[in-house]
Amino acid sequence: MALDKKVAWRAKPVAAGALQGKQVAIIGGTGGLGRALSRELAAAGARVTVVGQTFRDGNIANIHFIQADLSLMKEAQRVAALLPAEELDLLVFTTGIFAAPQRQETAEGIERDLAVSYLNRLLMLQQLAPRLGILRQQAALKPRVFLMGYPGSGQKGVYADLNAEQSYSAMAAHMNTVAGNEMLVLDGARRYPHVTFFGLNPGLIKTGIRDNFFGKGSLKSRVMETLIGWLTPTPEQYAQRMLPLLLSPDLEWYSGSFFNRKAQAILPSPGLDAQHIQQFMAASEHLLAKTGVYETTQTGSHSPATHPIR
Repeated sequence: MALDKKVAWRAKPVAAGALQGKQVAIIGGTGGLGRALSRELAAAGARVTVVGQTFRDGNIANIHFIQADLSLMKEAQRVAALLPAEELDLLVFTTGIFAAPQRQETAEGIERDLAVSYLNRLLMLQQLAPRLGILRQQAALKPRVFLMGYPGSGQKGVYADLNAEQSYSAMAAHMNTVAGNEMLVLDGARRYPHVTFFGLNPGLIKTGIRDNFFGKGSLKSRVMETLIGWLTPTPEQYAQRMLPLLLSPDLEWYSGSFFNRKAQAILPSPGLDAQHIQQFMAASEHLLAKTGVYETTQTGSHSPATHPIR
């Protein structure tokens, strides 16, 4: 990944209590990197809402929990309706898995990795971004969105068979989620000028994200995660390094930028021009429509339903 030398920011320590009054939501904040980030932000005084399946931080007063299965788009829609988007200062997406060796499909007919690692993010951003931070009082910075994935890795994505129904390989399926998340940053920076968008590439870090590929608790999974743990930062170390980046006022001028695990700016993948992004997003919205989360307008186009599905 090549460094983006046009992006300059200065890391400043974040003191305990410095984020009093700030509101944060972390989608996937109950495990791995999301959990580590939520704990760091809460320690600095932010009120953090985390979304996931298993909550482990009930002892921390300013971390609040919304339980959801984000492999389902109707659940993602429900969560988007529950989140206090108008008051949020920071929205972080970390939830994700790796595609399995054999194709898995959700109850809504979506390839599972695509649903968990990308498609729910697209749906939630469509519902959250237009109202993000609009009721904050005297906010010095625009509200921010960070999407965690693997930007800058050269992935364009293939939208012709986005749901991997014609052919399937785990790597090809996962690379579509990688490309999709990078495009969400680029498209969001253009589409929502009142919000700043950024992408995070943490590289290899010991978490449970590879369980779906290797098999949770399997020997192969344990060996791989042990090796990764020997050679890479812990989730806590990564979160400590990222915290100043998430909050830096210098980023206000660099919406649409990407950062590696050292918090260095990196260049986006080549080939992600406006036409390709538009076609990829159109294919993604077509899949969303199949799940029933879009309402059809009189013109025949699709728009996100604004009411929660219960």
